[in-house]
Amino acid sequence: MIKNMRSLTPSLRNRLILIFFGITIVPFILFSGYAHTKSVEGIKQANAAFSMSYLEQAEMNVRTYLNHLNDQINNLIGDRDLQRLLERQPQSIEEEQAVSIELLSIVHQKGQHLDALRLRVFPLHPELYPTYMRALGEDSTIRTENWFHRASSSTVPFWQLSMNKGPGRSPLLLYIKTFTSLHNRTPRGIVAVDLADHYFNRFFIPTKRLNGQKFLIINEDGQVIYDSASNEWTGEQFPSPRLLEQRKLYSEGVDTYTIYDREQLAAYVGMDTLPWTIISLTPMRELTEPVTKLNRLLFFFLVAYLICSIWVLVYITRNFSQPVLGLVRLMRRLEEGEFNMDIPHQERKDEIGWLFRGFHSIVRTIEELIRHSARSERVKKELEFQVLSHQINPHFLYNTLDSIRWKAEKHGQSDIGEMVSALGNLLRLSLNQGKDITTVGREIEQVKAYVLIEQARIGMPLRVLYFFEEELLDLQFIRLLLQPLVENAIQHSIRDNFEHGKVVLSGRIEGQDLLISIADNGKGIPQSVLDDLEQDHSEQRTGKSSGVGLRNVNERLKITFGNHYRLQIESREDKGTRITIRHPILDGNFNDKSDDAGE
Repeated sequence: MIKNMRSLTPSLRNRLILIFFGITIVPFILFSGYAHTKSVEGIKQANAAFSMSYLEQAEMNVRTYLNHLNDQINNLIGDRDLQRLLERQPQSIEEEQAVSIELLSIVHQKGQHLDALRLRVFPLHPELYPTYMRALGEDSTIRTENWFHRASSSTVPFWQLSMNKGPGRSPLLLYIKTFTSLHNRTPRGIVAVDLADHYFNRFFIPTKRLNGQKFLIINEDGQVIYDSASNEWTGEQFPSPRLLEQRKLYSEGVDTYTIYDREQLAAYVGMDTLPWTIISLTPMRELTEPVTKLNRLLFFFLVAYLICSIWVLVYITRNFSQPVLGLVRLMRRLEEGEFNMDIPHQERKDEIGWLFRGFHSIVRTIEELIRHSARSERVKKELEFQVLSHQINPHFLYNTLDSIRWKAEKHGQSDIGEMVSALGNLLRLSLNQGKDITTVGREIEQVKAYVLIEQARIGMPLRVLYFFEEELLDLQFIRLLLQPLVENAIQHSIRDNFEHGKVVLSGRIEGQDLLISIADNGKGIPQSVLDDLEQDHSEQRTGKSSGVGLRNVNERLKITFGNHYRLQIESREDKGTRITIRHPILDGNFNDKSDDAGE
């Protein structure tokens, strides 16, 4: 037996250490991990919603700008002087020079009002207009370029990206459109409009708080034709094949993508009038930077917490475990028959001191053992009474909750303060100073406190309406009847439709009874739950958690006032539920009677 005790001693100590760390460190780590996951998820969802809204507005602005630009180009094409000048080829040098002057005048005049970097109009045969081409700063060999050849062979307008041809050798986006005669489809010339990147920059302004955020426009081939980050990727193929495939399936979306070994939150919106896609890229590292900083703080806090825990563990070991082990060694000597032993005197007033003094009494005489046992029993009763008398009373809880609320409001956390205040009210009204009878008004206050807590928990308002005459509020009423029914309506009836769901409480007097109705427009109560209310409450029925509150309230009414007073339930599937409580109007002595009965 001695060997068994020796083998159990380190196991018990190790078990205490594991339990200590299990109830201190593990919950903290689990909570930190859960908080990190939820924080990242919340930040991601909020940024995704903002990015989609921003992109939709930007897409509308870009589309409006390009439509207006196209209208201005069409106005230029419809200019009769321009049509007349390009209707036939010049027959002489003098005619060519005169035509060139007029063309330059028209282009200059229209270009001043055009919201673009440069406007150019090219004849289909530029080599016949040398004066005009020199004035434009172009060579007549432009006809051999691919874009000119493409425009000459089709009247379908198109966009082309030219690298290093804009201001400061920046990229240039060209809108090229071949126009025809006003009277037939005979081609007359080609209009080319140059757009520099700053014409799009006004529609895309990255958030200053997020380093690395950028906006892109890609064409139907996946080529980046605009990059808000100083044209970093302009002219390149967009580096995420998965996103390119996604945009073919959905006109808009948001997801995380790994681009150049960096995780990015990407939102995209397809344009209605062009085969372009506008993309917003935000590095997840920047989004989660506040959470990362908080994690670092939590890590240092965890280290400090661990150090403090180890110190507490050492303190407990030195002041509790080691004395207990010393006492065990003395007990082993006693088991071996050694009664003449020096038992150290303990001045401690806690349980350890009691153990040593009690063991000392056991060893000395059996008579002292019996006497000490009787005294220990009395002391045990006294200690139990002291423990009961020193338990945290409701007033201490109320004051503590009020202090938490005050500190939360002091630090600007008014929502936490309101929630703690509501919790205090709910606790105070639930306990009701230990009395079973309260008033209708206090029951309604308890419901309001519960609704406030539930609103804070789900993060959205609940529509709970109260219709009570003033004289009803002072009537006596059994406590904890309304709150379980309102909770049942919120949790099981309107839970899936908080936005449109509502709960209405109303009261009226019918004869000598008080009738209180709780109505909702939710999904109704299943017939199986209604049938369960008629069953014996002692029967164990599974799968009907939504009926527990109803059954308890129904049983309390019947037990207190008789079978006449019970719940009346009207429920239709997907139409709602109305629960009516029939409660007798009590006189002022009922509460005193119930108190006497409880005693």
